[in-house]
Parts: sequence; structure tokens; C-alpha cells
Amino acid sequence: MNHAARILAAALACLATTASAQFVKGNEAVRILPDGSRQVETPPMPAGNRGAPCAATANCHPGPWHMVETSEGLQECTEPFARPTSCRASTYGAQRISRVWVAKHQSRWFWCQRPSLEGKCVDMNARPPLNLPVSAVQ
Repeated sequence: MNHAARILAAALACLATTASAQFVKGNEAVRILPDGSRQVETPPMPAGNRGAPCAATANCHPGPWHMVETSEGLQECTEPFARPTSCRASTYGAQRISRVWVAKHQSRWFWCQRPSLEGKCVDMNARPPLNLPVSAVQ
């Protein structure tokens, strides 16, 4: 294999790794329908929480970015509910920032440290301190 072919193979391997990590494996909020389209569910807003979200473009976001699957694909949001102004396009794989991954499993919503339900995940609706997410710079 020549040098150019090795570089191309390495680049394709990196792209495949990045692409496969851009969703939470086992996330039941994302369903692929028989026609190939995606049906995506986002966490419900808690009762009484009707305030305006911190916009993704503003400087009001104090914590890790919430990685949420939306109908537009994977997005970084200032909150797990993915309201329109609170999200921006994902920079995963291009920018290292503090992130938590939002996923649904067996009708419960979780914050996960990595894009996997097998790692450190906490129930979003548990009582504090059991619901405190563990973020990671990634």
C-alpha cells in the first residue's frame, strides 16, 4: 500500500469512527421506520417550566452541552428538551467541549457521560443528587 493509500485509509477509518459515535447506542428515542425515515422523540418539558430557554447562540449556558437526537439529526443543546432556539448543529468530532448525552431507555430518560447506555448514565427524573449528570470533555 503506498503512502497516499495509507493516508486515505486512515482518514476513512476516522470518519467511520466519528460517524458511528454520533448517537447513543440503544437510544429508544430514535426509531427507523420501514420506509427508512426516522421518528425522533425528545424529553418532555417538566410541568411548570415554561421560561425561555438559554439560546444556543447566547452566552448564558453554564454547564455541559446536551447531545440530543432531533428530527434534524444530532444537535448540541443548552437543555435536554431541544427547544428550537436552545440547539445548534453538533460539533462532535471537530470541537472538544463538555458534553452529556440524552437517551431514552425503557420509557425513562437518561443523561449519559458517553454515547452509550452501558457507561455512566443517570435518570433525568430521579431526585437530586441521583440525577446529577456526569459530563466529559469529548
